Amino acid sequence: MSAEISTHKTPTFANPPNYTFTSHRFRRTLHASTKQPIVLVACGSFNPITYHHLRMFEIADDFIRQNTSFEIVGGYLSPVSDDYKKPGLVSAYHRVKMCTLATEQESSWLMVDSWEALQNYQRTAVVLDHFDYEINAVIGGVSTRDGEHRDVRIMLLAGSDLISTMSEPGVWSHDDLDDILGRHGTFVIERTGSAMDQAIDSLGHWRNSIYPIPQLVQNDVSSTKVRLFFRRGLSVHYLLPAAVIDYIEQNNLYPDDGPGIEKNKPRKDSESGEADTTTNSESTDVHATQSTSGTEDNQLHIHYL
Repeated sequence: MSAEISTHKTPTFANPPNYTFTSHRFRRTLHASTKQPIVLVACGSFNPITYHHLRMFEIADDFIRQNTSFEIVGGYLSPVSDDYKKPGLVSAYHRVKMCTLATEQESSWLMVDSWEALQNYQRTAVVLDHFDYEINAVIGGVSTRDGEHRDVRIMLLAGSDLISTMSEPGVWSHDDLDDILGRHGTFVIERTGSAMDQAIDSLGHWRNSIYPIPQLVQNDVSSTKVRLFFRRGLSVHYLLPAAVIDYIEQNNLYPDDGPGIEKNKPRKDSESGEADTTTNSESTDVHATQSTSGTEDNQLHIHYL
């Protein structure tokens, strides 16, 4: 699959106080010199992060290795900032902490970037450009085994409901779509009930840089449902990492609606081992701006968590 990349000059970025770009798992050397290096970025509330958020990256990794000429050199979760003010959204501090616990304990290659979380609302296009600046301008990209320099392409990892909003007139500005889809590109994991093919067809101008990925195992678990489980005092074991559950309980992030049985404490008796850790790819928060105005007041925020 080939894609046209829009001509674009990456701007410089002012970082929030005490911010450091995370790169300890960023791989600076390509395994195959014939491959194009890419970094996957998933933007979302991660309120809280669940196993299916992590699973999205694994599904994409399988697809990329088997069907493309890309090579993944890094993967990032970028939690949305508190400026969104979504009901039930816990602070960015806690969401970054939960994402970090999940990636450090459950993955060997995923990382968390707090740049978006630590400031006011940032559009998806700006977030991707920030990654481009940090990885290519600051770090200097990657090299082949022979020492040849390569720039890294930053690509969005999202669910098919994101693409559905992109195909709706007036939701996203053309410039942002051109930056996200034309310059960066996206891998889109299908979600049950989303008309992905129809949405992609309506974005025909960028069709060659949109890579749909089928889910082999469907799952409709969402962070919204996980929060509901917490409120009702139900077990969330095997829906999110144990370290994240412990952190949530220690900080009382999603208090239940009343007294009940503590379902999330480890049991001495045996529990079912049939943990479903697939994704329904609903993790991505859509940061869209109306094409009729570039002001903050007219920005349209659509979130799926």
